[in-house]
Amino acid sequence: MLKTVLYVALGLVAIWLLYTKFAPVGGLKELNAGDFKQALVADRDHILIDVREPSEVQQGHIKGMLNIPLGQLGKRLSEVPHDKKVMLYCRSGNRSKQAAKILFDNGYDDVTHLKGGILSWDGALQK
Repeated sequence: MLKTVLYVALGLVAIWLLYTKFAPVGGLKELNAGDFKQALVADRDHILIDVREPSEVQQGHIKGMLNIPLGQLGKRLSEVPHDKKVMLYCRSGNRSKQAAKILFDNGYDDVTHLKGGILSWDGALQK
């Protein structure tokens, strides 16, 4: 009986962890690569943040980005203006969604991310 309760509890914790990692972020605008590219051009009053690690950024990044790795974002919020649209991307979209949660929790309200991350990007990359 105790084993069954333990397995059920572990299963519930695993489900909760998966949900919190992959659940939609309220208020986050998710754009595919084409729409993200258009938004970068159409709205010049934005900040583009790559939340990947520096070693990943060296492999190629979108022109004009500021690199703030996800693990440093909470400590570097002073570099992210509240009065601009924040546009985020990472490798696959998971870290940028986590970054969006951090930003929303700190009072940012205009946040967009590249759905599918840089893996979905079909534009030019800088090195």
